[in-house]
Amino acid sequence: MSAAYAAFGLAPAMRAGEVLADGGYQVHRDFVDFLVDGRPLLFRLADLDAVSPLASDVPPAIFTAQVRSLLLETDPPLEGGRHIIYGCPECADLACGAVTAVIERVGTDYIWRDFAWQTDEHADLERNGYHGIGPFRFAGTEYRTALDSLIDGTEPPAARRRVLLIGARVAVLNKLAAALRAIGIGAEITGDATHVPADELRRYGAVAFGRAVTQDERAAVRTAFDRAGVDVAYVDGLAPIVPLLVAQIEHALDARPLEQHRLTRLVAADGEAGIEVTSPCRVRVTAYRLDRLYRSHAQDVFDGVLEPGRHRIALDAKAVKGESFVVARTMGSVLVEPMAR
Repeated sequence: MSAAYAAFGLAPAMRAGEVLADGGYQVHRDFVDFLVDGRPLLFRLADLDAVSPLASDVPPAIFTAQVRSLLLETDPPLEGGRHIIYGCPECADLACGAVTAVIERVGTDYIWRDFAWQTDEHADLERNGYHGIGPFRFAGTEYRTALDSLIDGTEPPAARRRVLLIGARVAVLNKLAAALRAIGIGAEITGDATHVPADELRRYGAVAFGRAVTQDERAAVRTAFDRAGVDVAYVDGLAPIVPLLVAQIEHALDARPLEQHRLTRLVAADGEAGIEVTSPCRVRVTAYRLDRLYRSHAQDVFDGVLEPGRHRIALDAKAVKGESFVVARTMGSVLVEPMAR
């Protein structure tokens, strides 16, 4: 095998959850992605909604088994020495489709080759092979050290997927909490966090304020978290629209560095959305607005694959009439902006 050496690494990643227009939900998943030469391997797959087998919500025994499999310490799960690299984020069923590859050891090195899209036990490389990806040859010490760190207690701490909701509109907060829990994010509601024990505050990754919460109330909450030594993200709710608030909270919980994002910029002004992406990916843009009677409206204004670079997308004038907001999504991230006038 004459594959050139590539650097192997791991990094936290997520599949952002979402409240869908038909009332359904897209589940939030935190997982560990594979870095090849410092860049997420998933970024090489332009339009794929998938997660690696190293997901944070799988039982510890299964997680450990997945790591041992990638280290070739157990038999491969699929014929031909193939392993699932990315699978369905909802059910992990091979029938939904998965990216697989042969993993083999040559001397002390590990090689990933023959990437393919697979929906049953047999991979058809001619029809479904990813011919532009790999092979990758990883130095054994680097490869083993990275994967061993996931099960020997040296890996980074798990993401805090809980949100504290503070606001005056109880009905909206209840709906928001239910939506967050449905997609896999814990949520609690309170009117005063100043007397909450520090151990409980450390469970949260974000705090979301409703628009009616005063500056003094916000300051008191921030002081409580500072005293507890908790570095938490704060979300100022843009409007009482549940899908919009979910998108804001998803963005706040995403602590990855910018270089690990595909979607890096969103500007909403003058009837346009300005978007920047770092690799080919599917982007969906949705406009939300409140009418004069304070009713919410949503409209998908763009859904397609964008090439790397900056793009300007025209927005339907009716979709951004009055108080309005724009949400841009890729598989792994979401950005939210109010429409500037």
